[in-house]
Amino acid sequence: MDCGILNIRDTTWLSGQRETSAGEEDREEDREEDREEDREEDREETKQPSDKAFPHGKKRKSGAENPRPAKKTALKSQEACFLALEKKEDEEEKKPKKRRKKKTITDVLALSEPKPGCPGDLQSLVLEHFKNQRSVIELEEMNLQNSCFLACNDLTHSLSSYLKEICPKWAKIQNKHTEKSSVVMLIVCSSALRVIEVIKQLTTFKGEAKVLKLFAKHIKVEEQVKLLQKSVTHIAVGTPGRLTDLIKREGLTLSALRFLVLDWNWRDQKLRRMVDVPEVKGDLMKLLDIGITKACREGKVKVGLF
Repeated sequence: MDCGILNIRDTTWLSGQRETSAGEEDREEDREEDREEDREEDREETKQPSDKAFPHGKKRKSGAENPRPAKKTALKSQEACFLALEKKEDEEEKKPKKRRKKKTITDVLALSEPKPGCPGDLQSLVLEHFKNQRSVIELEEMNLQNSCFLACNDLTHSLSSYLKEICPKWAKIQNKHTEKSSVVMLIVCSSALRVIEVIKQLTTFKGEAKVLKLFAKHIKVEEQVKLLQKSVTHIAVGTPGRLTDLIKREGLTLSALRFLVLDWNWRDQKLRRMVDVPEVKGDLMKLLDIGITKACREGKVKVGLF
């Protein structure tokens, strides 16, 4: 009986031992699987970006998990294009536009060949200047006929040679002139500097004639009136503005005047003639209107364009 009981117990214990060892093996396999899974997770985590790159705890999802719609991408690219175009247009608007340079009278004259003045040039200039200020009858009275003009300079003459051509009997004329406050020849220039140049060019022509410069630079009108009243002057060279003032003050009279020479063809540094400068042209028209035009129509004064 005892042997039989012991055998049963031994068999029971042995079977229990076998079950225990089998369970441990199962558990060991489970642990090994868990460790393998942990290793796989660690590998996945190392492949994915860390949490530091996403401080707000939002991890970037892969394209497979959250694919971006193609339509939204196209719209965003279009918006970016429109914004770039608007920015470019704004930049172009802000850039200062280049102004087109207007042609000056100097540019025009530099490209054109110089042409000698003729009576028609002065006639048309006078009519154009006074057409809105005078009546038709007054304009006809101001119109200078061709008979009022001397030979014009064809751009081949010096001043002395030109004056000798238009006034070949100058020596005889200057000897006859004895009237004070009046001159036989009046030469009109555009500026004071040009007056001085012209006086220097008169050396071979004037002979014993007295020449007086009449311009506004550094010389008072009263002083010039005294000079004209003091002695006989044969030739006066001046600017139209000062000559007009002297005639208005009766410091210079036109009673002995026979030759009016306009320095018509000479050009300054900007290639402008006397009549191309608005101020000088206006003064010249006043000078002609103050009594010279009338004297020309009466045949007392002849006009030459040098």
